Amino acid sequence: MLNDFAFTTNTLQVKLTTPESMPIRAHPTDAGADLRATTSYSIYPNEQKTVGTGVAVKIPEGYVGLVFSRSSMGKVAVTLANSVGVIDADYRGEIKVMIKNYGEEIYRIEVGDRIAQLVISPVVTPNFIEFSGEDEAWSKTSRGLGGFGSSGK
Repeated sequence: MLNDFAFTTNTLQVKLTTPESMPIRAHPTDAGADLRATTSYSIYPNEQKTVGTGVAVKIPEGYVGLVFSRSSMGKVAVTLANSVGVIDADYRGEIKVMIKNYGEEIYRIEVGDRIAQLVISPVVTPNFIEFSGEDEAWSKTSRGLGGFGSSGK
């Protein structure tokens, strides 16, 4: 439950393979904490590798861990292969990051390099029920059933 874990303590339990694996924010107000590589890799163009971070987290129920690319990785055409990683509250294993090289040069990762960032966020887990009303009631909004580009240019 959200109330079982108040971020008033501002702490989250982690297990580390080495002390250097501790997620750290570059600045106190950063949303994401940097995750670092535990192994060196060369990632060739159009190749992807799964890179260990040496970090496992104990995310409380009602929260989710989100693993994002670091914005600086866009400079070298490298990103997370699955765009965003989702860490559910009941997962206790090591966070691994699948990195894809979209560039034309070999991308080298060294032990300790910052490879992704971890954000912990509240999550809503509603029960899904099938809509049984009229189609008109379903789509009665300013956008209606309009898809890509329907909100303007």
